[in-house]
Amino acid sequence: QVQLVESGGGLVQAGGSLRLSCTASGMDFSGSTMDWYRQVPGKQRELVAIISPRGVTNYAESVKNRFSISRDNAKKMLYLQMNSLQVEDTAFYLCHSTRGDYWGQGTQVTVSS
Repeated sequence: QVQLVESGGGLVQAGGSLRLSCTASGMDFSGSTMDWYRQVPGKQRELVAIISPRGVTNYAESVKNRFSISRDNAKKMLYLQMNSLQVEDTAFYLCHSTRGDYWGQGTQVTVSS
């Protein structure tokens, strides 16, 4: 059974930082391109960052130079380091595996002004 479990969300002031983690199990993590999405109620789910099995990354323009995606294939962990957080980053963040189209349950990030 595939499981993706996010953690690390919370409430932070604008300008602050958070690190999200996603623990994978039951899947070929090292062979999967992984990404982080975010969802705001009433808006389309947005791709935030993506990382290939070998670590090639790409980011949404809105988070470039502020967010950093990384992975530890040995530990089957995916990370999202979020710096210089803005109120506009407030959303529900979800971990996703492109292989198999698996989703985590998500974690809430709230940035206050």
